[in-house]
Amino acid sequence: MTMMMRRSRITTLRMARPCSPETGTLRKAFFCERGFSGGVSSSSDRKMSSRYKERLRGGLVNIKKDDAVDLFQTMIMSRPLPSVIDFSKLLSGIAKTKQYDLVLALCKQMESNGVAHDKYTLSIVINCFCRRRKLGFAFSAMGKILKLGYEPDAITFSTLINGLCLEGRVSQAVKLVDRMVEMKVVPNLIILNTLVNGLCLQDRLSEAMALIDRMMANGCQPDQFTYGPVLNKICKSGNTALALDLHRKMEHRKVKPHVVTYNIIIDSLCKDGSLEDALGLFNEMETKGIKPNVITYNSLIGGFCFAGRWNEGAQFLRDMIRRDITPDVVTFNALIDSFVKDGKLKEAQELYNEMITRGLDPNTITYSTLIYGLCNEKRLDEANQMLDLMVSKGCDPSTVTYSILINGYCKAKRVDDGMRLFRKMSIRGLIANTVTYSTLIQGFCHSGKLNVAKELFQEMVSEGVHPNIMTYGILMDGLCDNGELEEALEILDKMHKCKIGPGIGIYNIIIHGMCNARKIDDAWDLFCSLPLRGVKLDVKTYNIMIRGLCKKGSLSEADALFRKMKEDGFEPDSGTYNTLIRARLRGGDLATSAKLIEEMKSCGFSSDASTVKIVMKMLSSGEMNKSFLNMLSSPFGDKSSSLD
Repeated sequence: MTMMMRRSRITTLRMARPCSPETGTLRKAFFCERGFSGGVSSSSDRKMSSRYKERLRGGLVNIKKDDAVDLFQTMIMSRPLPSVIDFSKLLSGIAKTKQYDLVLALCKQMESNGVAHDKYTLSIVINCFCRRRKLGFAFSAMGKILKLGYEPDAITFSTLINGLCLEGRVSQAVKLVDRMVEMKVVPNLIILNTLVNGLCLQDRLSEAMALIDRMMANGCQPDQFTYGPVLNKICKSGNTALALDLHRKMEHRKVKPHVVTYNIIIDSLCKDGSLEDALGLFNEMETKGIKPNVITYNSLIGGFCFAGRWNEGAQFLRDMIRRDITPDVVTFNALIDSFVKDGKLKEAQELYNEMITRGLDPNTITYSTLIYGLCNEKRLDEANQMLDLMVSKGCDPSTVTYSILINGYCKAKRVDDGMRLFRKMSIRGLIANTVTYSTLIQGFCHSGKLNVAKELFQEMVSEGVHPNIMTYGILMDGLCDNGELEEALEILDKMHKCKIGPGIGIYNIIIHGMCNARKIDDAWDLFCSLPLRGVKLDVKTYNIMIRGLCKKGSLSEADALFRKMKEDGFEPDSGTYNTLIRARLRGGDLATSAKLIEEMKSCGFSSDASTVKIVMKMLSSGEMNKSFLNMLSSPFGDKSSSLD
């Protein structure tokens, strides 16, 4: 069987030469001549032997390159030559520090100095080649093991299997396991875990599960680390229910529960919004004596805060501190974010101060969240100071950080300040993204600087930043609002040519622009064509079109579209009713207006400011009496408010 393996899978070992000549101590080690004779005293030999043996016994943890070379040189010069076992200790210690090229070079030098490889040194060689992604050489080393008459063991195979998985060649790794079994080498748990992880990385979940079952049938008992990648993949796919089923199956299979396993499922439940289930699993951990860690608490705090239940999130923070579990920056960030979104900036700042007191360094997320909170309260100068503070603390602002502050300036109609910050961002080497450009384009559109907005859009495209639907919508809305409908239509045409589906939001902007430009017939044609293009209308589309028809004076068509809207399953909203009511009031049709008002109130809507303004104007001119105003303002069903 060994001969078959030798012939079918393994070639003779081809050791790699050093890629480039070395200098200094390392060069001396590689190219010194043995040249030893009776001139070297036995006393000197004994000293050398004693020195390297003492060093090997003392351990080689984190051994540096120069130290490793010096020790190797001492061993090579010792007489008698150290055994291959001693060289194995040195090579293994160096390999643990991930100096794989050094190990391979020393192995070559060792062999040239008359120290023959054994199975263990060749296994180290295989590991180094695998780590360096040189699998061809690794298999050659395996061939040498067989050629020398050694039987490879599970450790040697596991090294090769890990190398194959690192390169994504999982199917070949599975075949190698089958070959192991043929050679009567029993796969161990390390091999099982390596393969399961490799299969999960390739989304081959069912194969991973089948492999676990097959290995169990062969007497290999999985552990929590076997199931970890499977649970992680299941949870990331959003199938938390399946993850819980597997968790119960693990218990049935006597797999020892582990905090990592619980953390994976609790985190997934929190992200799904299944907070009570997450809490139940957390309590189960407690019952089974499994201590939660900071990751457990971070998932729970993040989940409860995201759901707006920041009180419970804060309670978890107090609980973990009481248990001497040190909160980290992720813990504080979740709570700070929750407080900021809830408008509790003062509490968020207190948490920030608590972080500082505890010696925790706030990160980019912390500062960005606080800047967002300050911008929401229009405290832009303080937000800018916070930006300067984070830079002074050595924390680099991200594109998101700048985009938040730029958005704050644009909302406060300080778009020029936003633009200066945008240029400062570029100087710092940060690349603006679609959100940054879109924010500024919208700011310039709203401030009436349409030409600057258009220039910025062109700059965006030339810089290779792709506009999204929102960017197009912002620019087209600005064009339509400023009477440049034709240019907006040109952009729409370009979108069609580039196969960019505009979506109903863009069409609503164009229809609205047409109506504002008094091109009601064009708007109607576009409105009617949308279902034929496969575009789903929404309530806003109907409202825009109804408003356009009312503006044109086509009230019967507006009424017909109002009825069709309801027939098509779209519920009119406050805007629909108020538009129709105002149109009827302007036409002096108080009776129809009254009916629409009653219907509107029965749907839970009320008159808006524009409708009330028209009513007040008609009252002052004597065109209606006060009973109409009473009807407009009274609750639905109050008969005293009806018209005389």
